Amino acid sequence: MNDHAGRPVYMDHAATTFMKPEVVAAMAPYLSEHYGNPSSLYRFSRESRRGVESARERVAAAIGANPAEVFFTAGGTEADNWAIKGVAFANRGRGNHIVTSAIEHHAVLHTCEWLERQGFSVTYLPVDGFGRVDPEQVEEAITDETILVSVMA
Repeated sequence: MNDHAGRPVYMDHAATTFMKPEVVAAMAPYLSEHYGNPSSLYRFSRESRRGVESARERVAAAIGANPAEVFFTAGGTEADNWAIKGVAFANRGRGNHIVTSAIEHHAVLHTCEWLERQGFSVTYLPVDGFGRVDPEQVEEAITDETILVSVMA
């Protein structure tokens, strides 16, 4: 697909996208000079660690969180796994039911399928012709055992 000027249109921004120039500039020192593993203890890693912690503090301030509540992951799949499994296992004593839609990203669906093998119950809601979940079906699917509803917008 091309735009009106004949240039290709990139349609997968959910997976990855270009970086704004200011992001490239902010990251440049960590890609060229301070590329030590921020989780390591050696001297070369200290500047990388300071950069990660500075970013954590800035993200926390932007969303009104404590820096200890901000976690960085390698990408969306890992983040989905952490979030869903974290909620599931943290609330297992309260219930074991999860509600999601049949068309979630595979990162969500595969995690829910894995949780089913661990003894959780999952309801997969259908969608209409526009990919929308009926809010009434969400409400009907929720039980006393429901610990998580995960439906993409």
